[in-house]
Amino acid sequence: MAEVVANGVRFHVQQLTPPVGEARETVVFIHGLVMDNLSSFYYTLANPCAAAGADVMLYDLRGHGLSERPPIGYTLEDSVDDLVGLLFELGIDGPVHLVGNSYGGTVGLAFAVAYPERVASLVLIEGHFAVQGWGEEMARTLWGIAFGMELEEAQAWVAAAGRKMTRMAKKADALINHTSLVEDMLTAVPLAREPLASLACPVLAIYGDESDVIDRARDLATLVPDFTLNILTGCGHSILMEVPAHLQAVLAWWLGGRQGPAPVYVPPTAGGTGATGPHPLAELVA
Repeated sequence: MAEVVANGVRFHVQQLTPPVGEARETVVFIHGLVMDNLSSFYYTLANPCAAAGADVMLYDLRGHGLSERPPIGYTLEDSVDDLVGLLFELGIDGPVHLVGNSYGGTVGLAFAVAYPERVASLVLIEGHFAVQGWGEEMARTLWGIAFGMELEEAQAWVAAAGRKMTRMAKKADALINHTSLVEDMLTAVPLAREPLASLACPVLAIYGDESDVIDRARDLATLVPDFTLNILTGCGHSILMEVPAHLQAVLAWWLGGRQGPAPVYVPPTAGGTGATGPHPLAELVA
């Protein structure tokens, strides 16, 4: 574990390196809001990615996980500035591959628009797209989470779930009710469509067909020039936890130069295990 101060905030950062040889790629993973932290990537995609030959950087967003929770500074622009500061402090100055889950995808998109020369590619896993009204929608969702945690049944469920869930619930409550997060979401400025239409880096978008943000993926498909959309049948917003093996295979294909056909997702109900295709993660830097 490492602590890095960037943009005036102390961040929890994990860096993973290839077991042998020099890395050919640098991959930065960005997690989602409130109940998420870097561990969701650490236990799914990050370690296999490093084992296959990439330098990997993960970090807890401000207010999340083991990072500092300042009372203010939760706009999308703050999130982008935090990533800029972290890359500077860690000496990562070349183009990186960004992999963002949910809100992490929003951060990745905004970073790619602001610093196109610093992004080799962008992978959106159920990524949000900051369109008009997105901030208000996010704020309503956060209010709903806060209200739900106050219900007696929810508190009983959290208590029964054990200490880990209790800690997560307390952190979520502190983030929503004792920082400027909700207010900052309400003032969110939509991403301009013109820069997205001229985005040079390739973008891979992976969404479940039952996702509540699938329309955002289709919006992006009409805007971004080099855009690959992978829709998974029978999956919702939590595909990072639902089908990690398939995501590992797709990420391997993507970072390996998109050689050959992309791995095809076969739902378990159709006789599959969630991931098929000719590109195991070990071929990432082949």
